[in-house]
Amino acid sequence: MKKTSILVAGSGIAGLGTALALARRGQQVALVGPRPDMQPPDLDEYHPRVYALSPESQSFLAGLGVWDVLPANRVTPVQAMEVHGDQQGKVTLEAWQAARPALAWIVEAGLLERTLAQAALMSGLTWHDRRCTGWHHDGQASILELDQGPALRADLVVAADGARSAVRAASGLAVDSHAYGEMGIVTHLEAELPHQGVACQWFSEEGIVALLPLPDTRGGRHLVSLVWSMPQDQARALLGWPQAQQETFLAERLAVLTSGRLGHLRVRSGVHGFPLFLEQTSSMTGPGLALVSDAGHRVHPLAGQGLNLGLGDVRALVDAVAGREPFRHAGDERVLSRYRRARAAPLRAMKLATHGLHSLFSSEQVPLVWLRNQGMELVERLPFIKRALIDNAAGQG
Repeated sequence: MKKTSILVAGSGIAGLGTALALARRGQQVALVGPRPDMQPPDLDEYHPRVYALSPESQSFLAGLGVWDVLPANRVTPVQAMEVHGDQQGKVTLEAWQAARPALAWIVEAGLLERTLAQAALMSGLTWHDRRCTGWHHDGQASILELDQGPALRADLVVAADGARSAVRAASGLAVDSHAYGEMGIVTHLEAELPHQGVACQWFSEEGIVALLPLPDTRGGRHLVSLVWSMPQDQARALLGWPQAQQETFLAERLAVLTSGRLGHLRVRSGVHGFPLFLEQTSSMTGPGLALVSDAGHRVHPLAGQGLNLGLGDVRALVDAVAGREPFRHAGDERVLSRYRRARAAPLRAMKLATHGLHSLFSSEQVPLVWLRNQGMELVERLPFIKRALIDNAAGQG
């Protein structure tokens, strides 16, 4: 069985980004995972899931030669963000306050995955179109087991195969998992009023509602993407309703929860849901093994930082592997320990921030209700704190 230097398990955004970045740094790498659908959607149809990419993530993708080939009419810069408390608290963050061109960029998951896959194919990257079913280390090499064909050997296997990672499960690494009792409800909406590049978020008793700006349609209709962290029982009921009932409920409740910020909102696409968890593995590495993105951790989507955190893993791992001494192989424990250390603080900080904010806004205790809204009003009056928040979000990961 021939051994390669690095195998990347998983052909989603994190896996494709890892393999491309390693190849750009001159590493011997192969990608393992099913090839995604390469068929572009209709011009006015959008992938149900979108990501808010930070400036750090945008810079990383630009370095891969991917950012500039994304269709400009499918990428929406976020010029400002409004965060509304459950009373009168409100914070507005604007890109100009930190001299930035944008706070973030909204990109469809499917578009980003398809563009990365095209870049991988054009670069001549070795791609095994197989599913990973298991992993083990035989003392000499990392062995990646596949659904078809012989297993593959490498100095290092990178688990980038998602939250239900088969590689992580086979590794025996423990996962600390906390279910929020919520689901993320996502769909796209037509808005009566233009969003003007502003992302909006509301904290309420009915969950956390975010409206993310999307490009206007060819007919000039204004679009936003809804991400609603909804209590699980309510979400499951909603997903089981007929389409017409879903659309009526969402239009009526969003009109109240958003105070008509974008006028009348109408459901434009299918309604989807996924359970929300806080998860962290006991270690981001094992013998000849490194975990990245959802295979290693998940956070609440209230800060929109999940993918940014995952791409931060990719950058740190690539730096550790490509920057190793010539006498060390890619899976050397010293190399992997550098990756672990590099990610320890960012992962801990994001876990504390997202879980802490969720806990703060989930509480109905009167002192905390007062404190969180007064705190938002204080931040709104202090420009230097706003700049710090913007800078932190821009460099997070």
